Amino acid sequence: MLSAFWCHLLPAIKLYLLGLKVLLLQLLNGPLRLPGGRDEQEGLAAVRRICEHYKEAKVEFKKLDLASLQSVRQFAQSFRERDLPLNILVNNAGVMLVPEGRTEDGFEQHFGVNYLGHFLLTWLLLDTLKDSGKSGHVSRVVNVSSSAHCIGQIRLNDLNSRQSYSSHAAYCQSKLAQVLFSFHLHQEMQSGGFQVSSCAVDPGMVDTALYRHLWTPLHLAQSVIARLLFRTPEEGATTVLSAALLPALEGDCGGGYWANGCREMTTPLTFDPQLQVSLWEISLQLLNLH
Repeated sequence: MLSAFWCHLLPAIKLYLLGLKVLLLQLLNGPLRLPGGRDEQEGLAAVRRICEHYKEAKVEFKKLDLASLQSVRQFAQSFRERDLPLNILVNNAGVMLVPEGRTEDGFEQHFGVNYLGHFLLTWLLLDTLKDSGKSGHVSRVVNVSSSAHCIGQIRLNDLNSRQSYSSHAAYCQSKLAQVLFSFHLHQEMQSGGFQVSSCAVDPGMVDTALYRHLWTPLHLAQSVIARLLFRTPEEGATTVLSAALLPALEGDCGGGYWANGCREMTTPLTFDPQLQVSLWEISLQLLNLH
């Protein structure tokens, strides 16, 4: 009984201590600046705002549910049928600390939405990314991860957290999986000679609805602290946009893990080639990809 309780408590303690560290570093670094929805109504509203500011912009909103593999496949197929180039793919959607539950296809929600949905989307659009990349202007895959990856563990024999469930551990595992996927994809593209790069990005602690599943006392405290100390969504997008747009990340300078506007080292686990390959192959099997 005590062991099970500790298995649930320890990931939470680690995650909150890490969050405090990240927040302090974030405040010391100051705001990042750069020239430059999952909800359908919010998405359409964002399109309107963009078009109001940039009259000649061509912007569309297409709904995509990462908790449904069918939705991902339908989206990818509809995009490919339009025969458009794809220069930048930002895998940004995510859930955090949600109660135990399953996606439409039976996967644990953090693993299914944060990782598997993005893996499938990227895989289905990979040929388009390859065809769109050119020397000096590579196509880019930007995976929005989190500093939480550094305390995550990959349980290859229990990726769906059926043996024991901790929302904190599941979230950290999904973010570590994103980084492992991002690094391995970059290596695959480079070794194959394709003009595609892949990097992982930590946007920092941003004042969004992502924290709504925190324990109630912590959520009340977070809602107050966030207004004072967290980054705004616009500021949080800066590192993501940098990885997607800056010319300095072309060629050999691409890839890696980015936070606070610069490349950062990650834990040794993220560079484990066997773990990268094992997770990659298991993901292909789970998604029935060949």
